[in-house]
Amino acid sequence: MKEIYIVEFPSNLGLKEPQPGKEPGVKKLPDWFRKHNLHKVINPKEIIRLDAPKYKSDRDPETKILNTNALIDYAREQAFLINNLLSQNKFPFILGGDCSILLGVAMALKQKGNYGLFYLDGHTDFMDVSLSETGGVGGMAASIVTGNGHDKLTNILNLSPYIKEENLWCVGNREYDDEYENEIIKSSATYINLDSLRKRGIKNTVELFLSEIENKNLDGFWLHIDVDVLNDAVMPCVDSRTPDGLTYNEFNELTSYLFQSKKLTGLEITILDPDLDTTGKYTNDFTAQLTHTFNVFKNELL
Repeated sequence: MKEIYIVEFPSNLGLKEPQPGKEPGVKKLPDWFRKHNLHKVINPKEIIRLDAPKYKSDRDPETKILNTNALIDYAREQAFLINNLLSQNKFPFILGGDCSILLGVAMALKQKGNYGLFYLDGHTDFMDVSLSETGGVGGMAASIVTGNGHDKLTNILNLSPYIKEENLWCVGNREYDDEYENEIIKSSATYINLDSLRKRGIKNTVELFLSEIENKNLDGFWLHIDVDVLNDAVMPCVDSRTPDGLTYNEFNELTSYLFQSKKLTGLEITILDPDLDTTGKYTNDFTAQLTHTFNVFKNELL
């Protein structure tokens, strides 16, 4: 049976400043989750922390992306850590941070084999830097890990692509802008926006994804959970708010199917900003919902 390791990646390197001179608050998320008992309820074998390099607000002149060199250094360290855990048949339960933490994870997955990625997010994060107003990797993470973009970030350690584009499932986007959606539509990834997910049905969607993992004989899949996939009414403490989103009933149903698959290799949680949840209400609710679903099914998963 696999042992669960909570891995803390307290990084805000992939986001712009919410206001001049103020860093994004997501780097406080692992400590915030600990305060709201997520660690205690998950009850991991061990907790590992890897602090991120110092945040800077200027764009790299070569890539036009924020914190490029820091992201590269951090991704190398992350990949080494995650690779070690996977080699020991551990289950990494990662607490971010923003979505840029995926880079190091995806590199480790590439080093271990051929993996799928279930990208559950209120945005596609499949954006070219030319469309980005912020230069933040958080809005490009799914694109970068599938080999799209500047070599400095897409080909660290000569591993590009970390995840094959056709093995990416991008699910839950509700930013229905043609220019934004076209990037993922014209790719070879599977794209299921929020409207399509509801029309297809959650169970049917996840079953199709899991059957594809089996049919392609992939070594497993990674689950990315950006909390902004949730309905804005229950999760407003994110950097890019958008109307609508999954209810907790929908979210719990979807994750419950994924948590029952032994092909699930690990997961990460991103974007909840403690600075935007001063009372802890939304963090408490999320922690209760996610940990209950995870603990119900973890014996099947592990």
